[in-house]
Amino acid sequence: MTHDTDILIIGGGISGLLTARELQLVGRNITVIDKSNLGQEASWAGGGILLPIYPWRQAGAISDLVVASLQSYPGLSRELLDTTGIDPEWTPCGMLICKNPDYDLAIQWCNTRHISYQDPPAALLEHIDTLCDRPLWLPGIAQARNPRLLKSLKAYLLQNGVRFIENTGITGVEIENRRLQTIHTFEQSFSPNQAIICAGAWSADFLNRWLPQASISLQIQPVRGQMLLFDAQPDTLKHMILDGDHYLIPRRDGKILAGSTVEQAGFTKITTAEAGEQLYNFAIGLMPELKKHPVCAHWAGLRPGTPKGIPYIGFHPDVDNLSVNAGHFRNGLVMGPASARLLADLILQRQPSLDPAPYALNRG
Repeated sequence: MTHDTDILIIGGGISGLLTARELQLVGRNITVIDKSNLGQEASWAGGGILLPIYPWRQAGAISDLVVASLQSYPGLSRELLDTTGIDPEWTPCGMLICKNPDYDLAIQWCNTRHISYQDPPAALLEHIDTLCDRPLWLPGIAQARNPRLLKSLKAYLLQNGVRFIENTGITGVEIENRRLQTIHTFEQSFSPNQAIICAGAWSADFLNRWLPQASISLQIQPVRGQMLLFDAQPDTLKHMILDGDHYLIPRRDGKILAGSTVEQAGFTKITTAEAGEQLYNFAIGLMPELKKHPVCAHWAGLRPGTPKGIPYIGFHPDVDNLSVNAGHFRNGLVMGPASARLLADLILQRQPSLDPAPYALNRG
């Protein structure tokens, strides 16, 4: 049986769910398909920091999406909690950045992007053991507890009529006259007005199989990241800490995440003893008190990496009703709301909220 749907979204991570929300808000009929359970890949596996790692070292196109999304999160989190009763735990706990050799560039970025900063109060440095280099305290930077954010988004969308099909694979597509006519799964088929790929690290793989002679090839590759979770008590750590390439993130219930690795391992999503030891040594070295608390989880995820970390957001140049919102690397949550809004603007032919050119699939 073939089902008609306005919008068919392939991928139920943060990008897919936020894109579904944007289009649901204007009354579109939406179906979301995922090869596994919704929100179980990179969106679930990350830390939930609502700031890129050293954003002043990254492309301006990333910061544009970040700042627009930061403005959305307080209201989005309240709406999700009020509607579903599931708290995404948006928490403006602040971030301490211990080493800033490019301090002047960091301050310039904060001033330009209207991000509050100050020298860290002495109390923030008392219980950590590291050699600080012009440390910076960003008191307004927040986190979201990403598994709960995903759970609340799914509940919100279900309440508003979005259809979810989980644990189903796509077996084939039919494309005629520059339009995607039909998408086949193992059990049913769909004829969408618009199809959107939000499949994270698997997005380029889908397109390569569907369009082997396409005029473009998206540069999205899996990048493995591993995390540890310490079973600490509430208030053991009250703010996020970034030290070098690693970080600690405290949750409201006291648990503390230590992350993360950046590994080229293809689609092999496994944990390794070597990475676990590396993260553990970082965590107890930075915060010796963590030696008192056991590690209660160790997991891995596959981020959708791109050469400069800039996502692809827009229409496919060869298929008129096929678009993409993918390739956010390790910043899917923090760029998510603005990315979804931009793609919705393009699909709905609204005035774009941001210049879409830096994110185009056929960008130079």
